[in-house]
Amino acid sequence: MSDSPNLRRASMLVPGPSSAKVAGALGFGVPAVDRWLKGGLRRDGVHEFYAPSDGEGAGATAFALLVGRLICDATLPLIWLRTNRGNRNERPYAPGLAELGIDPDTVFLVELAELADLLVATVESVRHGGAGAVILEMQGRARPFDLTASRRLALAAERSGTAVLVIRGKARPVASAAHTRWQVSAAPSPALPANAPGHPVFDLRLLRQRGGPEGLHVQLEWNREQAAFRTPLYGDSSAVPARGTEDRRRRRAA
Repeated sequence: MSDSPNLRRASMLVPGPSSAKVAGALGFGVPAVDRWLKGGLRRDGVHEFYAPSDGEGAGATAFALLVGRLICDATLPLIWLRTNRGNRNERPYAPGLAELGIDPDTVFLVELAELADLLVATVESVRHGGAGAVILEMQGRARPFDLTASRRLALAAERSGTAVLVIRGKARPVASAAHTRWQVSAAPSPALPANAPGHPVFDLRLLRQRGGPEGLHVQLEWNREQAAFRTPLYGDSSAVPARGTEDRRRRRAA
């Protein structure tokens, strides 16, 4: 569990189904990206975030948390379900969440030992409808999370209006009912004035979009003070189609 009492395990504290949810799509506020996504990410959809390699899972996790934070808009709780790996060094760190602009008091962490139990708890959390978004974090192949399991989640999301954000670490993309599938990694962040640490930057590749184009490749910077994504204020900030053999291979795998 966390080093802070603010991050709680108590899923029972999640309030009942909310009428405060905003329908439609979550736009990133970057016109080129939002046009590609036909407005943004569905708030009642399933979205997957893959790390490009085993050692880059932190970027996918941070990005999913920030997307969840925007969907919940500080008015709805965010439920985060993950397997209990028994390693304190891999557990969420409440001051780190606050540094990203996420209030740890709005995050309800649930850790379970068995993946099968985790999937059941995730579906029930989505069906409950009390959260703005539910994060499901899994490591490795996670065979029980097959096409049927992802369809069950997608159906629950559409019925309750709750977004499902799936973090896949140490895994290759597999077929699923996800509305969008992304590869996410951390990108270099330039220092701010006085050599202060810069804003987090994410390198994003859209591997799949149900009913829409794939291949978007863009870097987005997270501005904590404004609680918003934007294109980095340096270098090539354009959103472009992915190119090259490696990208085509990734899309086929997706």
